[in-house]
Amino acid sequence: MIDEGLLGAHRSVQKLAYACAEEVGASLEVGVTEREAARRMRQWLEARGVDDWFHLPFAWFGERTAFEGLSSPLDFFPSDKKLARGMPFILDCAPVKNGVAADIGFTSALGPCPVIDKMKDDLLAHRSLIVDLVNQGVDLARVYAAVDALAEKQGYRNRHSKYPLGVLAHKVELTKKAPRRTLLGFGLPSLRSLGESVIHGVRTRTSPFWSGGAMSRHPATPGLWAVEPHLGFHGYGAKFEELLVVSEAGARWLDDDLPHTRGRVTSRASEVAA
Repeated sequence: MIDEGLLGAHRSVQKLAYACAEEVGASLEVGVTEREAARRMRQWLEARGVDDWFHLPFAWFGERTAFEGLSSPLDFFPSDKKLARGMPFILDCAPVKNGVAADIGFTSALGPCPVIDKMKDDLLAHRSLIVDLVNQGVDLARVYAAVDALAEKQGYRNRHSKYPLGVLAHKVELTKKAPRRTLLGFGLPSLRSLGESVIHGVRTRTSPFWSGGAMSRHPATPGLWAVEPHLGFHGYGAKFEELLVVSEAGARWLDDDLPHTRGRVTSRASEVAA
């Protein structure tokens, strides 16, 4: 049984992280760099009580939103890439506050960008598809394949396969409060928690990493999953990332009142072939 009080705490941290992305995103101007955007997110969150990190903030501008030109894990870290008018951007942060974590991704653009608007609308079909298939008990690898198939049908490329381990999602565990310490941008308590989940997964033949490989050939295990479908289209990239709650009773998104769900076109998974 998942503690509803604990879910409320995760929901609050997720809302805080999205508020940060929205406010920092609105503050971005022509010429600002990815490094500066990431720094603003970190300062904003730490000023509001964030005391640790699952991972430090990331920012990607322009073609880097589609992970073009990124060939090694270090290439994902914020760069000196400058923002220009009409350019897409993605802000991603994973704060921990009082031992409770969230992991979010926010897509927007500096000024009008119809391509990004369309991609964000199309991502809602992935949001519906994922929760529907998880509730049907479909194994994670097959859900991953269904997301790929939908992206292809929509005319996009899967970009989440470019993440380390090619993950669509990963488990988010409660982390014990500890002094801020990071390794390659990731909080040590969170890395330790994921390591424990990996060890447990070896014993139970499950994985805290949701990919298209053999270790994901099982239904979603109970807990919180940070899910991040990421689409690419000719140098434009768009994603969302939010927490999915999986319990014995089924799966549901932790919160339906998020920037990428407000006032957008409603898409139904039943309208697409899984």
